Amino acid sequence: MAAARRRRRMPDEVRAASVRTVVFLAFTLVSLTYATLASYAHARKALTLSLLVSGVGVFGIFWCLAEIVISRQVAAQKRRGPGRDAPLTGSRPPRR
Repeated sequence: MAAARRRRRMPDEVRAASVRTVVFLAFTLVSLTYATLASYAHARKALTLSLLVSGVGVFGIFWCLAEIVISRQVAAQKRRGPGRDAPLTGSRPPRR
């Protein structure tokens, strides 16, 4: 068995965005479950409200996913440093 590679810890901004995404996902799944139960009970007001909340939850999930992508790019840019085009630019001296 090969030695396990250590994974780098995610930056705090990315972890926070990931947690928010999971919370929005759980919130949306609960509201969709409530909408399903409301539709079985023929409760129109509860169904309308829960579908509205589910729509807001889906919007929130996509917003958080975009935030994850952006925060990962910002964290990668911070690791690279200012004025570098590629991730490995200037990381090693050139060979002779």
